[in-house]
Amino acid sequence: MRIRLMQRGLLSAMFLALFCVTGFAQEAAAPMTEAAPAATEVVAAPATAPLDTGNTAWILTSSALVLMMTAPGLAMFYGGLVRKKNVLGVFMQCLFLMGLMSVVWALWGFSFAFSGESPYIGNFDMVMLKGVLPTWDAATKTHTVPMHGATGIPKLLFVMFQGMFFIITPALICGAFAERMKFSTMCAFSVLWGTFVYCPVAHWVWSDYGWLFGGEFAAIDFAGGTVVHITSGVSALICALLIGKRLGFGQEPMPPHNLTYTTLGAALLWMGWFGFNAGSALGANASAVNAFVSTHMAAAAGVIAWSVAEWVTRGKPSVLGASSGAVAGLVCITPAAGSVDPIYGLVLGFAAGFVCFFACTTVKNTFKYDDSLDAFGVHGVGGTLGAILAGVFATNAASGGLYSGAIEGNLTQLRNQIVGVGASVVIAVVGTVILLKILDMTMGLRVTQDDEIQGLDLTQHGEEGYIFH
Repeated sequence: MRIRLMQRGLLSAMFLALFCVTGFAQEAAAPMTEAAPAATEVVAAPATAPLDTGNTAWILTSSALVLMMTAPGLAMFYGGLVRKKNVLGVFMQCLFLMGLMSVVWALWGFSFAFSGESPYIGNFDMVMLKGVLPTWDAATKTHTVPMHGATGIPKLLFVMFQGMFFIITPALICGAFAERMKFSTMCAFSVLWGTFVYCPVAHWVWSDYGWLFGGEFAAIDFAGGTVVHITSGVSALICALLIGKRLGFGQEPMPPHNLTYTTLGAALLWMGWFGFNAGSALGANASAVNAFVSTHMAAAAGVIAWSVAEWVTRGKPSVLGASSGAVAGLVCITPAAGSVDPIYGLVLGFAAGFVCFFACTTVKNTFKYDDSLDAFGVHGVGGTLGAILAGVFATNAASGGLYSGAIEGNLTQLRNQIVGVGASVVIAVVGTVILLKILDMTMGLRVTQDDEIQGLDLTQHGEEGYIFH
């Protein structure tokens, strides 16, 4: 009976998302009275280009790399940090979201993020990949492949690349409520959160008509500092606060059960992040090279900074600390990868290592919230730091003349970054609170105490991660 209720709740949540957004998106899609933003070097409307095989090959590769970040990368990184009775629960969350969010993205998510001329939300123009798929004219025997602007890549490939970001973002949030949230509720929350939080912010930042893409408050977010890391990190904190602490938190030890998994997961994330950041150049070009090298340098500096901080404060540098430092550096460079050079990438990485270490230790211990796997301390704090520092260290040389930051005398860009951060935080907080309250009243957020004690592997999935005879 309970399983049937969970299934009905999940299906109801998915239909609710589609129904509610239908009305909202139709309103957003109404004809606008004012003209679209004028084209500048930041807001461009390039003509369609013929197929570029080099760019297409690189974005195909990058899409695969970003998918690898969710599983096995994030699955192993998070899976090693929980207790062994919950390792399959974490793996299942990551694996299932690879399927669930892909379906949502194809049906309506991509359209709500990238279609229409509203500065705030997309519409139904590309629902179910309308206008994206190749066509065949039988009369003229003409095969037409819609292209993504001047990049030389098919629009369908752009959909797929962006879809990988849509997959990993809610998976990041899972680190905050690990070991205690119902699987069915997690699924419903991810669908609703992706629809009402992720898609609007992606539209603001990456759509040609988004209010943070061009115009007065044009912000730098090359690969997802606001769209991915701030929204997921802040939402993770809200989840940790509203769902509550794990049973025994602060009273009994809860050490990671397998740091080997976590270390390998961090290495896979580091590798996959090259697709995440360098792939966001949407071509095999100089911008991709700059993003690739800057990304690597930031991760390297993050490893050193976090390890040194542990060495000084605790007497020993840990493998967990080095792994966390690498991820912190990668998070911080994400919004800035296309606008800062590799030396400034080192600066961002060092800053992230120290600041995120402080957030995950001193701040967390002071306020005693149970962000199980430090999703907020690494992604929320690191993403915010990176988004702001992009407005400081962006240079014309690194960005190809698109951006300059405070270091080149452009304080307006720093202001824009702060506005973008603030807007992302607000929608993440408000959206997450509303969604969790609705789900708590309809489905319930937490497993029972008995289920939590027994572990989510058995109680949610009927399996064990480790069986020894």
